[in-house]
Amino acid sequence: MNKASNYNSLMYQLTKREILSRYKGSYFGLLWYIIQPLLMLGVYTFVFSTVFKSRWGVVQTSNLEYSLILFAGITTYNIFADVVNRAATLIINNQNYVKKVVFPLSILSPVTLLSSLFFNGISYLILILGVLFIKGTIYWTVLFLPLVLLPIFFLSLGLSWFISSLGVFFRDMNQIINVLFTALMFLSPVFYPVSSVPKQMQVLYHYNPISYVIEDVRNVVLWGRLPDFALMVKGILISLIILVLGYLCFKKTKGGFADVL
Repeated sequence: MNKASNYNSLMYQLTKREILSRYKGSYFGLLWYIIQPLLMLGVYTFVFSTVFKSRWGVVQTSNLEYSLILFAGITTYNIFADVVNRAATLIINNQNYVKKVVFPLSILSPVTLLSSLFFNGISYLILILGVLFIKGTIYWTVLFLPLVLLPIFFLSLGLSWFISSLGVFFRDMNQIINVLFTALMFLSPVFYPVSSVPKQMQVLYHYNPISYVIEDVRNVVLWGRLPDFALMVKGILISLIILVLGYLCFKKTKGGFADVL
């Protein structure tokens, strides 16, 4: 019990340091956690609604509503991308911890996830307030948001453990991950609805680990609809399996980190 308490305390301290150091030395400091999402929301509104004059499929939307739809997709994608993109160099960038016998290297991935959740949690708050502003209400289905995001949490953490362990031995992993995630962003319904994809290709989106999560985030936050519980349960089970496999891979390989680094 004491060991678990020490791990939790260490994780809290590292997460706090990660959050505070992100904008350390900048003039606005932690206010950037609010300013940056607001600036991005403004950019999405201008570029997609004014310049490209885009709309969400056949649905008629105002400029702000359309930007909130995009903002919901990008924020959800960013949780996954932020954690996994940093995984390839996570151990390499923290070499000072590797040779400390008592330091639990496995907590570095959860720390990355928690710091990402802090930043993107503010973005979700802005998203919810945006819905309140344009629709005059906050849908009760927003209560499902943490449950809808569970597959992203488990999947991100599992892949982070797996990729961070491989990244120590295979230094090209970072470049490979960057290319894959650029492709994944455009193969996910971030900038367009799945309904706009030809029907014969829509089946591919069922194999995309984050596509239905993005769709359900929009359902529960923007449109007051219930999530797809069948897909959500399926996603949680699959992501839990990846979580366990990722941790086992990390545990099995971490003994060789010091020899390589």
